[in-house]
Amino acid sequence: MFDSLPHLPAVDHPELLGEPVRGYISLLPEAEVFSIDPALSDTESLCREYGEPESTCGNCVIVWGRRGEISRTVACLALATTRVDVNKLVRKRLDVRKASFAPMDEATSESGMEYGAITPVGLPQDWPIWIDPAVAEAAEVCIGAGTRSAKLVLPGKSLLALPNAEVVEGLAA
Repeated sequence: MFDSLPHLPAVDHPELLGEPVRGYISLLPEAEVFSIDPALSDTESLCREYGEPESTCGNCVIVWGRRGEISRTVACLALATTRVDVNKLVRKRLDVRKASFAPMDEATSESGMEYGAITPVGLPQDWPIWIDPAVAEAAEVCIGAGTRSAKLVLPGKSLLALPNAEVVEGLAA
């Protein structure tokens, strides 16, 4: 996956990772990192440039919900070829009246990561991380590295080592 780019052990190259990711990368010793042109950070551009199918990439979206005065946040990781079921499954699991994607400026400030590079690695510890089964079962998946200038590649099942990570059936379709 993205074999034309040199892959390096992510634990040995924290300088390539976003600041929040550095503190958690040791939980994923098999993760590899590779550098990219930041202009190619979005999945469609990256895959087109390197001839990879979008199904090899996972996208992490931050969803917020509210019920009365209580607000909740969750990170959802699904394959780039699918869509997270925000209005039904996520809303019900969060136990909120309304759920929506977090605004870009708030998602980046809360996560400490760059837009287009948000990854489940290094998110605030009180955020649940819900992973679609297709991501967890992937032999390898390409995800953000917290910065638009790099990507991580790792076995999908490795992501379950992250705090508050769980596989959620029906998360995406």
